[in-house]
Amino acid sequence: MSTASATTADLKPMPQGRSLMSDALARLKKDRLAILCTAIIVIYALIALAAQFGLIATPWDVVVGKAYQPPSFDSLPLCLGTDIFGRSVFYKVIHGTRIAMSVGLVASLISIPIGVFLGAIAGYFGGWIDELVVWFYTTLSSIPNIMLLVAITFALGKGLTAIYFALGSTAWIGLARVIRGEFIKHKNRDYVIAADSLGATHASRIFKHILPNVSHFVIINLSLQFVSAIKSEVILSFLGLGVQGQPSWGVMIDDAKLELSRGVWWQLAGATIGMFFVVLAFNILGDSLRDALDPKIK
Repeated sequence: MSTASATTADLKPMPQGRSLMSDALARLKKDRLAILCTAIIVIYALIALAAQFGLIATPWDVVVGKAYQPPSFDSLPLCLGTDIFGRSVFYKVIHGTRIAMSVGLVASLISIPIGVFLGAIAGYFGGWIDELVVWFYTTLSSIPNIMLLVAITFALGKGLTAIYFALGSTAWIGLARVIRGEFIKHKNRDYVIAADSLGATHASRIFKHILPNVSHFVIINLSLQFVSAIKSEVILSFLGLGVQGQPSWGVMIDDAKLELSRGVWWQLAGATIGMFFVVLAFNILGDSLRDALDPKIK
């Protein structure tokens, strides 16, 4: 065999590299707890969609039994008992799921673009733009979050729309801080300088080159903001500033504070259990996403 033939035979194809997202998905597939939490979140989302389109637990305000009827297995609507008006607590928990998931989704869709945009331009351009953005979110973050939410909901009026805007307009601060710091680190790296030398515009360098390399922070922040929005909605509804005329977990907990003295515990239990599993699932999934998307963790 000739030397050329031997050299050719010894050559092996180089292994194909995996992107950050592909590597993260491979790690998540091996994490059974993360898969379980994802399944729980998907189930909650499907329940919320089904309730939104009237496929289940409709109507929620129909009388299904006596007032304060304890939980029983005689029928599905009575599995968590009834409230003071004889309405199914189980149906109210399902519609509370719809409210909670919609608040988490809409608030995240409002806050994430704001946080990404402000953090990106502050970290990339620096100078007076950075000082202005940092002053703005520092001023907002100096106000206690619950007081700021209460003030905004008072200004916009009670209701679900007010909660959307109140949460969406305040939840972007943490993400803006993170994105700003990452842009400061990335803007002087070789691949950005190379893009600049090839004539890439500022917008191209921000959104096409740097942002995809820090997008995993946005994904992690999404899971955290979902949890924060759900808990904030419960607090605002408990204070009477949230959902009006619809069942939500916060309203159910507010109603239960007087029912406990009469030994009626099932409405508080239903709302608490409904909130417990989705919040726990998002927290665990957020930790798993952080570990999977961090290239420093092997």
